[in-house]
Amino acid sequence: MYFENLEKEMENEENEKELQESHYLESNFLPHIALDCVVFGFDSEQLQLKVLMLKMKHREDWGLPGGFVGKRENLEDAAIRVLKERTGAKDIYLKQFKTFGKANRTDEIIEGNTNVLWLKRRFITVGFYALVDYKQVKPNKDKLSSDCGWKDIKDLPAIMLDHQTIFEEGLESLRRSLMLRPVGYGLLPEKFTLSELQNLYEIILDRKLNRGNFYRKVMKYQILEKLNEIRNIGAHKAPFLYRFNKERYDDAVTNGLKDIW
Repeated sequence: MYFENLEKEMENEENEKELQESHYLESNFLPHIALDCVVFGFDSEQLQLKVLMLKMKHREDWGLPGGFVGKRENLEDAAIRVLKERTGAKDIYLKQFKTFGKANRTDEIIEGNTNVLWLKRRFITVGFYALVDYKQVKPNKDKLSSDCGWKDIKDLPAIMLDHQTIFEEGLESLRRSLMLRPVGYGLLPEKFTLSELQNLYEIILDRKLNRGNFYRKVMKYQILEKLNEIRNIGAHKAPFLYRFNKERYDDAVTNGLKDIW
C-alpha cells in the first residue's frame, strides 16, 4: 500500500508539473507556430561543414534547434533568441528560407510519451539557416534534450519529425544564396587564407572549383583585404592571410554579385 500511494503521489506531482508547463507556454507563446534553425559551422581543421543538432530526451534520434515565438516577439527576434541560447554566439548571420506545414508533421510528438498538452498541438514551423563561427560556439542543450553538438553534414544521425527535410532545404537555400552573394563571414575566423575560403565554398557546393578562377573572381569583388601577415604551415610557402572588408561584404550581401561560381 505504501508503494502504491507513493507511486500515485509521484504521478500527481508529474501531472501538476506538466499542467504548469502547458500553462506557461500557453500564456507566453503563440499557439501552433514554431521555428527551427539549421545552424552551419565550418571546421577548417577537419574540412567539414557541420550542423548543430539536439538529441531529444527519451529518444534515439536528433533534431534541429528550435523554439516558440513569444506573443510580443518578432519572428526573427525569436530565432536570434533561440540561437543565442543554444550557441552563445553573438554575431549570427540569419536567413529565413521556408515554412513547413504538412498536416502530419508533428504526429510523432502527439503520439509520443510527452503529456505536456502544448506539445501535442499541430505546429507549423518557419525554417531559418544560420552561419556561425564554429570555434566560438558553445553548444547548450535545452530541457527537452539530453545532448547538443555538431554533426558533419555528410554523416548525420537519425533525425526526428521532418527535420531531415528542413535540413536539406536549408542547405539547398545556402547553396543557392552562394551563387548570388558572398558567404564566409561568420563561418570563417577573422583571418583566413584564400585556400581556406575556397575549401569552404567547395564543401558547401559539393564540387571542386578551379583555383585560379576562384582567386580571380573573389578578388574582383573587392570584399577581401590582404594582410601583411602569413600563416606558417611548415615546409611549404607560407600563404598570406586575408579578412573580409565588412562594408563591401555587406553591400555584396545586399545587392548581390555580378557573376556565379
